[in-house]
Amino acid sequence: METKKRTTGNSEDGWTFIETIIVIAIIMILTSSVGFMAFKYVDKAKTAAARSQIETLSLALNSYFFDVKNFPSAQQGIGALWTRPDGTPQADGWDGPYIEKEIKTDPWGNEYRYEVPGPNGLPFGISSFGADGMEGGEGNNADINSWQN
Repeated sequence: METKKRTTGNSEDGWTFIETIIVIAIIMILTSSVGFMAFKYVDKAKTAAARSQIETLSLALNSYFFDVKNFPSAQQGIGALWTRPDGTPQADGWDGPYIEKEIKTDPWGNEYRYEVPGPNGLPFGISSFGADGMEGGEGNNADINSWQN
């Protein structure tokens, strides 16, 4: 009968310092490439969130109009959807708040622009100036408007 000799590892077996450094370098390279890819999607998500918030504000403004019979003035702004506005025009039929959470700024931290009357004969317009916070631009800096797709 043959017996198998069981070998135990040498106490010096294991990872060398160079092997460890190589593994860490590979992990860092993979992590950084994934990070750059994810950053691209963060910008797309912010644009989608701004479009969604503008749609929410537009729907809330229409609900406000049904109750009050006019839209908030530019001075009253979209804050009138959250708290009863003072000044002219009077908000006698105000039955808000018209949104669940107060929306003060776009995903980039800039205030939404609210104008009454809106462009192209519309009753109001809501805009986000994108990542740069300035009118115009392309890509992430492009304006997002309630009257455009």
